[in-house]
Amino acid sequence: MTKRFFKSKLVFAIFLLLSLLLFAIFGYKYISGHSWIDAIYMAIITISFVGFEELDGTSESKIFIIILVISSAIILGYSIKIITEYIVSLYSNKIKVKKMQKIIDNYENHTIVCGYGKNGSQVAKKLAAYDKKFVIIEKNQDTIDKNNTDKIFVSGDAVLDEVLLKSGIMKASSLICTLPTDADNLFIVLTAKQLNPKLKIISKASEETSYKKLKLAGADSVIMPNKIGGDHMASLVVVPGILEFVDNLSIVGKSEINLEEISSDILLDSVSNKTIKDLDLRKKTGCSIIGYKDPKGKYIINPEAELVLEVNSKIIVLGKSEQIHKLNSLYNI
Repeated sequence: MTKRFFKSKLVFAIFLLLSLLLFAIFGYKYISGHSWIDAIYMAIITISFVGFEELDGTSESKIFIIILVISSAIILGYSIKIITEYIVSLYSNKIKVKKMQKIIDNYENHTIVCGYGKNGSQVAKKLAAYDKKFVIIEKNQDTIDKNNTDKIFVSGDAVLDEVLLKSGIMKASSLICTLPTDADNLFIVLTAKQLNPKLKIISKASEETSYKKLKLAGADSVIMPNKIGGDHMASLVVVPGILEFVDNLSIVGKSEINLEEISSDILLDSVSNKTIKDLDLRKKTGCSIIGYKDPKGKYIINPEAELVLEVNSKIIVLGKSEQIHKLNSLYNI
């Protein structure tokens, strides 16, 4: 149950109590004929079940008191239940927030996802598939309440420094901005880069004009979902066979992965001047090396066998799921 639900029920319970009190006061005033002070006194001790000796014993007064006592028992019982549930929910939410914060404080090299909308939920799904540690910043409490059973959330606006600090930005390795407006994403990139200059930042952009601004602000990568979606649909007409093959390369999770990026530092060990041919990954694991990324970030597609691996470079391998797992096991990846 959400906070909004409890608050609405609490307001309704308070409304019932006030309505009952007014009904009792006016009843004692106009049915039993008491003064206003006596009417208020009689209403309060009747509703609270303190007990009393009726000042006027007319039939109308007795009928009114019977109705009032029954109504008081029902409404008071209902109100106590709602108020108790509201207090318990507040207490349990505080415990849950403290528990989540404790988990976040122990995180290192995790990813911060700003916003849990359409793009943010997809990002979280992909990170979870790879068993990556991540924290989601979301300001909509209803969204948090619906999804916080298996995810770590920080409630608040990601543009605020204190919210980013709560999400563990000082120890995070990357941050992904998926907020609807480019202005908010730009502000987050600027703030995040100032707090942690080593942070790898990936941001969503809706407008072409925002692309350069986000890059200048410090975003390492800027993704335009609308452009990517349009290119993908057009490619299904232009080169349908190739794109269908790429789409069938399963990279949705560890159990079905067909592509893997590996740091050359893991493969080199203590041997220097090692070439792709020296690795002999095809024979050892069945995987094929389809790409190479040098330390400067330049990609080479289908690299030559005699290419010498450099420190801080990466290779991209392609293989069946079992071949990828064999590769990971061989090098303890």
